Amino acid sequence: MTDVTPLIPAGRQVVESYGRNGFHVSGVAYRGAILVTAEATTAWDIASFAAITLESLSALFDRGIEILLLGCGTRMAPVPAELRVALKARGIVVDAMDTGAACRTYNVLLAEERRVAAALLPPH
Repeated sequence: MTDVTPLIPAGRQVVESYGRNGFHVSGVAYRGAILVTAEATTAWDIASFAAITLESLSALFDRGIEILLLGCGTRMAPVPAELRVALKARGIVVDAMDTGAACRTYNVLLAEERRVAAALLPPH
């Protein structure tokens, strides 16, 4: 696992490490994909970047999220235009990157107290 822990106030969901099988977030191990916000981390029933839909991200809606980071696995992939437009209509800016970069960026934005969420696929 690669450690990506920054200095963040207590009680926040911090991505501590990630690997092929999952993630460690605030002392809890998760297998597979996850959705992370400052307040909560949940398992995400998504097996690939291509399977991501607006509906699959609906657990993040109505939480005041302004930035969504998509961790695509080992390589960045472009966000489909339809998904980008639908998220923007909800006031959410989306940025896709490899999972390691998404974990690090999420932690930095969380430390800056930004309204950020991460939808993360384990790197394979």
